[in-house]
Amino acid sequence: MPSVAEVATPAWEEKLRKVTIVIARLGLAYLFFTQLFWKLPPTFGCSADFAFPVAAPAPNYWEGGSGGLCFWMGLESIYAPNDRQVLVTDMRPAGLPKIGFNIAPLAQANALLLDNLIIPNIAFFGWLIWLAEFWIFLSMLLGFLSRFGALVSIGITAQLWVGLANIPRPYEWEWAYGAIVLLSIVLLGLAPGRVFGVDGMLRRWIASSAAQGNRIAQLLMALS
Repeated sequence: MPSVAEVATPAWEEKLRKVTIVIARLGLAYLFFTQLFWKLPPTFGCSADFAFPVAAPAPNYWEGGSGGLCFWMGLESIYAPNDRQVLVTDMRPAGLPKIGFNIAPLAQANALLLDNLIIPNIAFFGWLIWLAEFWIFLSMLLGFLSRFGALVSIGITAQLWVGLANIPRPYEWEWAYGAIVLLSIVLLGLAPGRVFGVDGMLRRWIASSAAQGNRIAQLLMALS
């Protein structure tokens, strides 16, 4: 009886695998493409004075400020001191408790970085954020260094999840961010650019150099 390793994968399964990888890669590319235009440089969607919202009593929580990155960064800072549950499962209809995890300590560490480094230097860090998201779009669109693109996507989206998941106004559903993190993790493992992407060609070009110990080639192999 043949072992599992000896059983050939049917051609239709291999085609299905490739099609689904390409759809997931291009889907993530288009998602980040849609997010490039509401925070275009050099103002990043903020007002001319880069005004940020300020805290206000509940149920408003915040007031003032401007749009774009200034608005969302300001909200991350404003909501950071509050207890905020994530990975919430409400089992009360079944007579069981509602469970979740308080993310406040992580949110406060995130706000510490925002308040002391990123927000005071938004004119610089806004460029880094926009270029990082543009890179994710380009990486996934072309299948170029796609593992690196997936890593950047995980980092950016996880930070947004920490800062914004389940805030009350405007309500931000945690799985809007969580699903992107999970998709990015899957793509990191699948190395999607190897399927109908630039990475497939790149790896053929540099494989011999990597095998000979070229560190740059080895790094590119790992990120593609």
